[in-house]
Order: sequence, then structure tokens, then C-alpha cells
Amino acid sequence: MIQSMTGFGKSLLQLPSKKITIEIKSLNSKSLDLNARIPGQYREKELLLRNLIAKSLVRGKVDFSLYVEVTGEETTASVNPVVVKKYMEQLREIANADDNELLKMAIHMPDTMKTEREEIDETEFIEIEKTLKQALTEINSFRTDEGNALEKDLLFRVSNIAQLLQDIIAMDPDRIEGVRERLRKGVAELQEKVDENRFEQELVYYIEKFDITEEKVRLENHLSYFLETINSADSNGRKLGFISQEMGREINTIGSKSNYAPMQQLVVQMKDELEKIKEQLLNVL
Repeated sequence: MIQSMTGFGKSLLQLPSKKITIEIKSLNSKSLDLNARIPGQYREKELLLRNLIAKSLVRGKVDFSLYVEVTGEETTASVNPVVVKKYMEQLREIANADDNELLKMAIHMPDTMKTEREEIDETEFIEIEKTLKQALTEINSFRTDEGNALEKDLLFRVSNIAQLLQDIIAMDPDRIEGVRERLRKGVAELQEKVDENRFEQELVYYIEKFDITEEKVRLENHLSYFLETINSADSNGRKLGFISQEMGREINTIGSKSNYAPMQQLVVQMKDELEKIKEQLLNVL
């Protein structure tokens, strides 16, 4: 079973005086690249939240956002009257305005509002952790659904390569016979008497040079290993990527050895399918 690295999860927590929203988005990445947007009051818990996310999502470019909306009458901000009065006194010396106007100007000056640091309520934070886990469950469900779609496409591409390989195996005897005939024709055109034993030795050399038996066997093994890996319990995009690279080596070698136009056409189709596999694997966890 494979998972995509693309996903989205969202969860809400309604508390007596505030509403907390957690959103998690992820895209493909070579490693875990986690960007967190967290209000200052929860910064001391950031590492804990990051560890929960990393353990659950493992890999991908992840954006984690925690939003707090105050819905009650509680607030940690209050007016700093000493600072406001000081600003008003200074403004009165340079501005011809009544106290109401001076207050409007002073209130917008720096440090006129003071915010008391709010201590984290551990009971509240336990609920936030639960909310985060709900969002992680949702994004992993999303990733699994995307992974199912990816798996169908990957299996289709692998099946196409396997069928093309069977077509290559079926035409290989004709290819070898074609090589044999081209060599015989070339010798005949020289109009020279040829030692038949020597000719057969040379023929064996060239046929061995063009032989693709090992490549066919290895490619079949790689295809089987790919299917075994994609059906394993864990999603392993990196491993599938390594297998696809090995598949590419065998396909390229078959193409370079084939020296036979119909077979080379099949190799081109195999390369096209393999490129589509590699593109899809970039998004597999």
C-alpha cells in the first residue's frame, strides 16, 4: 500500500472563550520540510507539535497552521495609562487639539497597549493535541486516497512494460536470425570463399555481443520486485524509485544491443512508460 505526499487535513476545537483551528497541508519533497505558524503563546509547545507531525507524516513539504479566534470576553491586552498620558502631554506641546483628539493620536503610538503573557492551560493543550491528531488522521486519509490513485496508474504502467518485454522476447529469435542473415549477405557480397568454421565463430561472437538474455531476465526480476514492494505494508517511494532506476538501466541496454528497428520501437515505448512511472513516484511517500 502506498501513500501520496499530497494531502490536506483540518480540525476545529471550540473552547469556552476561543475557537482553535488547525490546518495541515503537504506536498512532495525529498525529506520532511515542516513550516509551522503558531501563536506566540504556544511557542513553548512547538517542538512537541512538530514531533507529532513528523512522526505521523514522515516526509513531504508540510505547512502547519494553528489559528486562535477569541470568542469570549477574555483578553490579555489592556491600555497602558501611564504611557498614554505621557504621549498626550508631549502632543499637547506641539498640537493645538482638545483632549479627545490628543487621546485618538496617543492611542496609536507604540507601547500604549500592554499584553500580559498568557500561561498555557495544560488541560486546554491536551485538547489541542487531540485536535492536531484528528487533523493528522484526516490528512493521512487524504494521502491514502491519493496513493490508491497513484498505485492504479503505476500498476498499469508496469503492466505495459511487462507486456512490451514479452513482445521483445517473442521477436528476439527473428532479430537474431536477421543478424545472421545480414552477416551472411555481407560476406557473400565480398565474393570471397570463407572458412565456414571461422564464419560460425565470428557469428557466435556477434550474436553474443547482441544477446539480451541477461537484460530480459533482470528486467523481469525488477518488475516483480516493484510489484512486491508496492504491495508491501509500508509505503516506500524511495525504494520504488531505486527499482525504477534499475529498470531503466536494463531497458537502455536492451535498446543499445537490439540493433533491430522493430525492437527499438518497443524499447522507446518502454522508456515512455518508465518516465511516467518516475514522475508519479516523485509524489509517493
